[in-house]
Order: sequence, then structure tokens, then C-alpha cells
Amino acid sequence: MTETTVGIGGAAESTDMVLNIGPQHPSTHGVLRLRLVLDGERIVSAEPVVGYMHRGAEKLFEARDYRQIVMLANRHDWLSAFSNELGVVMAVERMLGMEVPERAVWMRTLLAELNRVLNHLMFLGSYPLELGGITPIFHAFREREELQAVMEEISGGRMHYMFNRVGGLKEDLPAGWLGRARAAIADVNTRMHVYDDLVRGNEIFRARTRGVGVLSAEAVHAYGVSGPIARASGVDFDLRRDEPYLAYGELQDVLKIVTRTEGDCLARFEVLLEQTHNALDLAVACLDRMAELAPGPINQRLPKVLKAPEGETYAWTENPLGINGYYLVSKGEKTPYRLKLRSASYNNIQALAVLLPGQLVADMVSILGSLFFVVGDIDK
Repeated sequence: MTETTVGIGGAAESTDMVLNIGPQHPSTHGVLRLRLVLDGERIVSAEPVVGYMHRGAEKLFEARDYRQIVMLANRHDWLSAFSNELGVVMAVERMLGMEVPERAVWMRTLLAELNRVLNHLMFLGSYPLELGGITPIFHAFREREELQAVMEEISGGRMHYMFNRVGGLKEDLPAGWLGRARAAIADVNTRMHVYDDLVRGNEIFRARTRGVGVLSAEAVHAYGVSGPIARASGVDFDLRRDEPYLAYGELQDVLKIVTRTEGDCLARFEVLLEQTHNALDLAVACLDRMAELAPGPINQRLPKVLKAPEGETYAWTENPLGINGYYLVSKGEKTPYRLKLRSASYNNIQALAVLLPGQLVADMVSILGSLFFVVGDIDK
């Protein structure tokens, strides 16, 4: 008996191929590069390569005074601008031992939750788009525009609100703004079922996401992953409940921490969607409380030159994408001696190193999109 093997060529040897995704790829929410090693159609290893948008914000903090650094903090996660500002002013207020007026506390909480909805809506629309479904992005932008209108009215900005100040907020509310905000939230609430029906219930979407890119709770802890991605893997941690700040201590009956145990792409999307529903409920609760408050100041009067006393502090908040923290060191000057930013996306994206190996190249975009990151938040 004679056996003849014909035409195997290079396939007789196992040869890995190195594939660079980016740094100009439409599914990466900015300028990110992934260095993949492939064995056929399967990913062997993955290395996220960051830094293409690095602006040195932490070093720039040292050359700006405490009023000016709000502008730098505002921009690293351009979908969560209000929440970014909030963390840095809370750190400075903690250094100063400053109490913020009650109306400002509730107003900050309201705007933080509206900012959370705006952030999540972008991903609720863009993630299906990355998987080939264009319709949800049109719905997402319609809802975003309605909420953007009330945010723009109060602050003057559409993305970079610059409405937080050390000691409170920039200025008081326009006449009738609370009513317009309530109407906008009610409108958005009536249309949120679209994402449940059109996206979550879609058979093709579920086939592309269920059981794909499973992130274990152990990997979440190892890489410092936080936010909706961590909670989708069963890690039940949310600073709004576990270390309440602003008015969240009084909103525990409304606040709902959404978790899943599957840890796959579908679970991450579902956590994001249900968190959006809850953020709208929290915003309504804040509006109800604001209606009961007596007129009063919205900020503290500050000296012409603001100097923080010598010392250090750390302030962290539950940003839309995860934990955002500021480590502030002061030498008693009008500028920070050191301000270290712990951003959510930087830690979250490192999990790709354990998420992608073993997966098919065809599932890479599904996994990448489900991490809901902003590259400016990685590179700072």
C-alpha cells in the first residue's frame, strides 16, 4: 500500500502570524493598537498597545492652579465629562475640609446620573453598530440629543460641561429647568424599551455575544477591572452603595446595583442597559428632592488665590465606565504638587490580554466593543 501526500506546503509546520489591529481601526473608540498572534483563525496571544493619544495630563496638572485643573480632568473620558470634573473637585474640597451646599450636592448627583445615561446610550448604540446593526445608533442619538439639550442649557457645553467648581457648581439653575429636565427624562424613559426589544432580543445579536469573551471574576480582581464590566462577571461592587458620596447615601432605596454571573459580551451589554434604566430612575428621584429644597447657595465663596494645605488625599467616584480616582498631593501652593489619575478604561482594557487568547478572530470586535472604553481615558 502506497500513501502519497500532495500540496501541503507550509501547512506542515505550525506557523503563527502576527496581526496588528490599529492604531487606526474603526471599532476601537479612538487610537488603540492590538498586537495579535494568530494560529489560523484562533488568537494565541493579545497585547494592547496604548499611548497613541497620550497628552501628559498628569504632568500638566502640576502647572495649573486648582481652578484650571478642572478643564484637564474634564477631557480624558469625553463621554463622562461631568463625572471627571466631579472627582477632581471632590479631592480638592476634601483637602480644604470644605462643605458643599446641599442644593449643589443634589444637583451634582442629578447631573452625574444624566451624564451616566449619555455615556451608556453611546455604547448601547455603537456596540450593535460594530456587529453590523445600524438602526440602534439612530435611536441612541435621538435620546442623547434630548438629554444633551437640557445639559447644554444649564452649562453651555455639549460634551465638556465645565460646570463643577471647587465648592459647588458654576451657577444656579435657569428658571423652569427642573421641569424641562423632568420632561426630557420622561420622554427618554418611554423609548428605552427599544434597546430591550431591538437589540437584546435580537437573535443575531445574541448569537454573536452569548458565551463569547467570558471574563472570570478572578481576572477582574487581578487586573483591577471595574464598572459594568466587573459587575457582569459577578463582582458586586459599586462605590455609590459601598462608599456613598454626594447624595447617594439617601438614594439607596432607588439605587439598584445590576450584576450578572456569565461574564460574556451579552452580560456586559445587559448590565449597561439595566444600569441606564436605573440612572434615569435616580435622576427622577434627584429632581423630586430638588423640588423640595428651599432656595439657597449653589457654591462656596472662594478666595482670589486658592491654595490647598500641605498633605495628600484620594477621592474616587463610580464613573460611568468604572472607578475613577484622583490622588492629590499638595505642598501648600496654588498648584498641585502631584495629581495621579486612576482611570477606569486603563485597567479595563488590560483584560484583553486574557480575554482574547483562544477566541476566533471573527469574535475579536465583539469582545473589544463589549469593554466599553474610551481611548482618551486609557492614555490620559
